[in-house]
Order: sequence, then structure tokens, then C-alpha cells
Amino acid sequence: MPVPGFQDLMLPMLRIAADSVDHKIGALVQALADEFHLTEADRDERLSSGQQVIYNRTHWAATYLVKAGLLERAVRGSVRITPRGLEILQQKPARVDIRLLSQFPEFESFRAKAAVVPEPVAGPVPDRDPEELLDATYTALRRTVEVDLLDHVLASSPAFFEQLVLDLLVAMDYGGAQAAEAARHVGRTGDDGIDGVIDEDKLGLDAVYIQAKRWAPEHPVRRPDLQAFAGSLEGQRATKGVFITTSRFTEDAKEYIQRISRRVVLIDGPTLARLMYDHKIGVRDHRTYEVRRVDTGYFEGEA
Repeated sequence: MPVPGFQDLMLPMLRIAADSVDHKIGALVQALADEFHLTEADRDERLSSGQQVIYNRTHWAATYLVKAGLLERAVRGSVRITPRGLEILQQKPARVDIRLLSQFPEFESFRAKAAVVPEPVAGPVPDRDPEELLDATYTALRRTVEVDLLDHVLASSPAFFEQLVLDLLVAMDYGGAQAAEAARHVGRTGDDGIDGVIDEDKLGLDAVYIQAKRWAPEHPVRRPDLQAFAGSLEGQRATKGVFITTSRFTEDAKEYIQRISRRVVLIDGPTLARLMYDHKIGVRDHRTYEVRRVDTGYFEGEA
């Protein structure tokens, strides 16, 4: 039989995860392929990118279930059923799909942030040419990845987050040609509120000081937090700082930074996810399309 759609995989995936143990995505792929009695040819069906169709659809089914709170991410590359997921199974639904997931506010919030289309749209979309549709699809996929990326960052340890921030700034060419050697992770007792330092020259005469706060969205960075960071910069006789958070900055915090003499760059959660996407931190290339147009200039010289 053909590989089921990703929504068709949701209910079987929940049933497999009902044992309340961690399940790696690769193991779920195998289990779902067995569940649907896929042939070897079905299992080896691939997208133009080379990835297996069953793997791709299993990944998306798991992502949507996590966003709806029916599964949760456990150890890296694994998912585990939640009490909500068990409750849904107890209701014995005939199908678990986007329509069912839409009852949960977390999923609706995810869909709004990612601009994900709730149901496959049949027929042409008015006033949009194929290139516009391609751009819209790319934007929706990118926003989905960015939202998912920020969730992974929030689930990481504070120490991992601090190192991630250094990796990102190095990828953004902070520190110049010797950035990898110029970046130093501090983030320990007695660090005076400084989590990392990147030297901007080989002699370390000028440096960028970093503070990283892995805070939930409901815990914004306020003016006193930035005042404390500015005080830390003063203690280091530093003139440049970067304050990065998975959360957001309050308006009075942003206004405060505009008034101080030191240059401090603020990076909130959505900006962090965008920069990670742009600089390939925590993501990898999945598929590349080349879009070509007819070169009319080539034909203009035709006799």
C-alpha cells in the first residue's frame, strides 16, 4: 500500500507510545511501517531530497503531536506520551488529525506563529502565481522550523544554551578569522553575570561580553536585568555586550538600553531562532530547489 499521509500516522503513533517509554523517531518509523504492512518498495520511497517518505511523514506527525501536547520530547531524538495523549487514547477516537489537535490552545498558538495551513487546500489559490505559492510555502515551513527550534532550545540545559550562544556568534563572524579560538565560555559562579566573551582582535584588546538567559516566554527580561548586565560590563571595563534570551524584552528594558553609553545588542527568542536558522546552528539542509525562468535575452538574437 502507499505510504500513509502524516495525519494518518498520528493515532497509530499515539498507540505505539501508549507504553509511556521513550521512543526514538527511527524506531517509530519502523513500527509504523510494520503497522501499515508497507512493502520494501514502500519503505524505500523517497522524496526528491533523497529522504524516505515514511521518515519524513513520521517526523511531521510527531512534531504536530508534540505541539498539541499529546507527546513530549524526552531525550534527544525521542518522544514520550503525555497524560493528555493517554487521555485522548482513552476517548477511543476514530482518527487523530489536525482538526482534533486544533482544540488545544498550544497547537493553535503554534499554528498561528508558524503560519501553517490547517488543512490541505484543494484547487488553485486566487491571485497567487506558482512562484508566490512557492514563497508562501517556504515561509510557512521556515516559521514552523523556527518555532520548533526555539522549543528545543528551551528544553536544553542552561550550560548547553550558553555554549549554543557562543556557537551562534562565532557563526555570525564575531571574533574575526580566529573566532573559534577567541570565544570563551564563562557561565559559572563568580562570573559577575557574564556567560561568555568573544575577543574581537588577536590580542584581546577589544571584546564582546555576552549574557544568555534561557527563560520561558512568560518570563520577560526587564530593565533591572539589563541594569545588572550593564553593571557587569562596567566591572569588566567593557564597552560592548550582547544580551540573548529565549524570551522577550519589556519596553522599558529596551528604552533603557537606548539611553546608556555602552553598546548592547538585544536578541529575543524569535530573533534567536531566525539567526540560528540563517547561520545553520541546530539545523541542517534538508532540500534545495533551483527556480529558473526562460532567458528571453538568449532568444532575442534569433534570426
